[in-house]
Amino acid sequence: MLRLTESDDRCFRRCLKGVLCSRDVRSMSAFVQHAEISTLEHSVSVAYVSLWLSEKVHWRVHRRSLVRGALLHDFFLYDWHLKSTRKGLHGFTHPRTALENAERRFRLNQCEKDIIVKHMWPLTPVPPRYRESVLVGLADKYCSLVETLRKHAVYRLNQSE
Repeated sequence: MLRLTESDDRCFRRCLKGVLCSRDVRSMSAFVQHAEISTLEHSVSVAYVSLWLSEKVHWRVHRRSLVRGALLHDFFLYDWHLKSTRKGLHGFTHPRTALENAERRFRLNQCEKDIIVKHMWPLTPVPPRYRESVLVGLADKYCSLVETLRKHAVYRLNQSE
């Protein structure tokens, strides 16, 4: 079982509240990501696993940037299963769309931007610049695999969050 330390859990929840207060971010719950998992559930799981993974590999990271970037990494706001709602191949184009959407709604630092736009590496040609970006890319692939094969989210929010 993946469990954050008490300190990391507090940080995770603070960062979560800061981003989840956006109606647009909450709207990600209307879009299916993998199996029956919403894009919002997936993104929360990726943020949680990214923070957990940073602790396990003992990397010094900027935890706020890590969590915010992970929460916004799939902020593309369309049903990627329908060709009529997107341009190009989703795996290659959605990071840029997510970044554009996030930049319109949030003030992002360079690390958060890098996380969002490079989380699909190596499908996207430029490798991640920050440790945080590498962690989110790995966590995203892990969560996607679990969601697709086991058909459940790695981490679930309480209804009160």
